[in-house]
Amino acid sequence: MFGNWEFFLFVLSVFDVTKGKSHYGAGGGYNHFAGRDASRAFVSGNFTGDGLTDSLKGLSSTEVHSVVGWRDFYFKSYKYVGRLVGRYYDSRGNPTKYLKGVESKAARGAQLMEKQKDMEAKQPSCNSRWSQDDGGEVWCDDAFPRLVQRPFEIALTGKMSKRCACFNEDQLGQPGLEVYNGCDYLAKRCRV
Repeated sequence: MFGNWEFFLFVLSVFDVTKGKSHYGAGGGYNHFAGRDASRAFVSGNFTGDGLTDSLKGLSSTEVHSVVGWRDFYFKSYKYVGRLVGRYYDSRGNPTKYLKGVESKAARGAQLMEKQKDMEAKQPSCNSRWSQDDGGEVWCDDAFPRLVQRPFEIALTGKMSKRCACFNEDQLGQPGLEVYNGCDYLAKRCRV
């Protein structure tokens, strides 16, 4: 491990971040990343102790894809200076099984994200707005707002979530559509 802030290790790669010293130096917002590979923290949000690790074990495929996306950002933004021997590269600089698994999982995450994007493009999203004074509102100009589960969300993040989509009246009988609490069945606007 490097002892100063000038080097940043990120999923198998070492970068010279001298040009970002205000971020990576003492007192900088990203100082906890300097001199170590803390790739997991980029998606976990855990910037202390166990979170500052290069292990991606247990992350979903889209979370791993996100980490690889961050690595690509560093390749574009900072000077690449080498590989770190350990989890991702052996002493000869060859990729390990772990790296191959990470790359495979990231590719699967990219595929799942693309499938969800294509599926959601077929059903338009609701319009929405929120203000502290008025709260939230969702609406559809020529259809009816409904909460619908995101079909790939469990595979993407390990959790299930819903989104607001606009459905025509003849589609309202589909299973899995949820009327917003307190909203009339045929309302085009709902308070949330």
